[in-house]
Amino acid sequence: MIYFEILKKACEDVEISFNEQKYKMLMDYKELLKEWNEKINLTAITDDEGIVKKHFIDCIKAFKAEEFKMADKIIDVGTGAGFPGLVLAIMREDMEVTLLDSLNKRINFLNQVVSTLGLKNVLTIHSRAEDGARRKDLREIFDIATSRAVANMAVLSELCIPYVKVGGSFIALKGPAIDEEMKDASKAIDTLGGQLDRVIKVEIEDTDLNHNVVIVKKIKNTSKVYPRKAGTINKKPIK
Repeated sequence: MIYFEILKKACEDVEISFNEQKYKMLMDYKELLKEWNEKINLTAITDDEGIVKKHFIDCIKAFKAEEFKMADKIIDVGTGAGFPGLVLAIMREDMEVTLLDSLNKRINFLNQVVSTLGLKNVLTIHSRAEDGARRKDLREIFDIATSRAVANMAVLSELCIPYVKVGGSFIALKGPAIDEEMKDASKAIDTLGGQLDRVIKVEIEDTDLNHNVVIVKKIKNTSKVYPRKAGTINKKPIK
């Protein structure tokens, strides 16, 4: 139970419950992440403490956005090793979480974690973000689309906002320096039917890491023009 107290402290900070069952799930997830990471590239962070603080606690801090406490249905776009979606699903087993990723090897890993942990509230989908957002069963149906991807906000907005229903939110987990990025993304957010609501600064327990949770409200439907084809979004972000 070496990391129980620090995880509990992080959960108390965002006012969500934590118990031994959730702790066990996170520790089992950590071991699977380390095991699979030897076969496929899932994370550069491989030590136990780093996984707990830089992955798990960072994802838990997403609950600083109250929207995550109330949402019924969310999608994690480009989920990778399951961050933040899988951690959010562990913390809130009453919330339906869809994990979408373009690499089938990562989906296989996520399916193994879901099976081992016995999670009933997680669906995995193998798809590029651009393609998934054009599917009728995925477009504009989610309370929240989230991403912890490294793409800039203009690109991320085009990949994520089309999944969000009007009245919902696109919530991005970003690093410390986002002011310039947000300025560059303002046209894209507006074009896609979003409106910047607020940016919440978060601190990670026992580290000097400072991150941001960016909340964009969906105020109107996204034009069918978006998202554009793969490649175009990165080469020519909406400006």
